[in-house]
Amino acid sequence: MSDGSFLITFFSLPVLIFIVVLLLACIRQVNQYERGIMLFLGKYTGIKNPGWRLVIPVFQSMQKVDIRTKTVDVPEQEAITKDNIPIGINAVIYYRIIAAEKAILEVENFYYATSQLAQVTMRNAVGQVTLDELLKNREQVSQGIQEVVDKATDPWGIKVENLDLKDITIPQDLKRTIAKEAEAERERRAVIISSEGEVMAASNLVKAAGMLSSTPGALHLRTLQSINDISSDQSNTTIWMVPIEALRALEGLKKS
Repeated sequence: MSDGSFLITFFSLPVLIFIVVLLLACIRQVNQYERGIMLFLGKYTGIKNPGWRLVIPVFQSMQKVDIRTKTVDVPEQEAITKDNIPIGINAVIYYRIIAAEKAILEVENFYYATSQLAQVTMRNAVGQVTLDELLKNREQVSQGIQEVVDKATDPWGIKVENLDLKDITIPQDLKRTIAKEAEAERERRAVIISSEGEVMAASNLVKAAGMLSSTPGALHLRTLQSINDISSDQSNTTIWMVPIEALRALEGLKKS
């Protein structure tokens, strides 16, 4: 081997290593659940799908966006209902990126922006309903907040899949008031049910009295039945039976 070929081989080895290192430094991997936003000299050029992608340093840059469903825990917010009752409320949002380029180019931090938008929308929605409406129609209020947030995040390429109100914190003094109100309502229903039962019992007694008075001997038979019920009880009660005819005879003697 000549000296010239030896020098070429000696110098080509470092160059080859440099080229390999440079290629490895230029390779970026985009996972299946990600999309790559490509910029050339700061200008958007397209989206890279999953796989190995070549990014030229200095001239090109790529930012990866996770397109899986994300969960945002909205911290508890102090809000005032329509009937001027202060409450604390928090929620959870489920959303995903449907346009990766908009999530990067149209908003600085889509995660933070979505959380802040949900907080403001939640406070505004609570201020439009009373406390009773909020407690009774929690799903409807959640649906309304979701629609507002979803519409507002459309320019950011975000689809809000679901929004649930987690906890509604009520002041302790108001809790006691609500408990008293519920207790009074239960007592009212109990009194109404009891009075309705008395009305029904009185009506049945009137019907029974009419039936007994209209049938000869029915009252006597009912009396005998009552005496039988009493005598069947294990007690020391002694019952003396007087025929109705004897009482009527005594009544006739008294009149005469």
